[in-house]
Amino acid sequence: MALARRSRERGIDYWPGFVDALSTLILGIVFLLSVFVIVQFFLSQEVTGKDTALQRLNAQLAQLTEMLSLEKVSKSNLEDSLASLRANLAASEADRDRIKGLYESAQSGAGKSSELNAQLDAQKSAASRAMAQVELLNQQIAALRRQLGAIESALEASESKDRESQAKLADLGQRLNLALAQRVQELSRFRSEFFGRLRTILGNRPDIRVVGDRFVFQSEVFFDAGSAAVRPEGKAELDKLAGALAELEKQIPSDLPWVLRIDGHTDVRPIASAQFPSNWELSAARAISVVQYLISKGISPQRLVAAGFGEFQPLDTAQSEDAYRRNRRIELKLTER
Repeated sequence: MALARRSRERGIDYWPGFVDALSTLILGIVFLLSVFVIVQFFLSQEVTGKDTALQRLNAQLAQLTEMLSLEKVSKSNLEDSLASLRANLAASEADRDRIKGLYESAQSGAGKSSELNAQLDAQKSAASRAMAQVELLNQQIAALRRQLGAIESALEASESKDRESQAKLADLGQRLNLALAQRVQELSRFRSEFFGRLRTILGNRPDIRVVGDRFVFQSEVFFDAGSAAVRPEGKAELDKLAGALAELEKQIPSDLPWVLRIDGHTDVRPIASAQFPSNWELSAARAISVVQYLISKGISPQRLVAAGFGEFQPLDTAQSEDAYRRNRRIELKLTER
């Protein structure tokens, strides 16, 4: 009776240990999956302007994914081990019940004692194997906890770097916006001064006017009809423009990226000559002629831009001689490079 009671008590002690190990394993797997979801969320939110930082985070994500794959394999192995332990436990309980019956009936025959002892020895051996498997499971769970700790440390470091990067980006954005606003204000001030000086130099002529942020010359000021060669009268006006532009070039800081854009425009009536097959070529050639003349007067080529718009940016869409005359023009615009 004492042997049967010890065997029954030993079997009852094993079951809670198995349940605790299984619960701890399931909680560890759920926690690991939750941590992985959090890792993916926070890593997907990380903002960085540096390619190297992005590559480093991608490498960390790949490492975490590999660790999760390893944990899934470990989980599968642990589940197989638990299933085997459950089967062994069920068989042990069945053997225990059978041995109990044999022991109770042993009172009627002493010859059955040796069989009972053999059964008990087998049960002890099975229990020892089960304990060894439980110890192995405990070691695997401890290893899982260490890996989870490493993952948490990596997440904390990544979150810290993300906060630092966001703070730096915000500060850099504010400084860039401030610098851009200052540059725009500086350029606007110089543009106003330049146009005011040109207005004083050129006088109040009907064929020269200010439209928005542009100085507009009628093409007849510089060119004959259908030509891109600057007239002598036009060169005199460009000399005045070059003098004002040279003074402006001295005043504007060298680090301010400004240019004077010369835009050529024609009226809508087509031109078809050997030299200018279309209004595109004529408008571009006139803008280039103005640029080349200004360069010959000492204006830096880096501060000049030539553009041809043909007939596609009219000031007046009417089909009249006055509208055609207004649309044939050279525009000057002081702008950023």
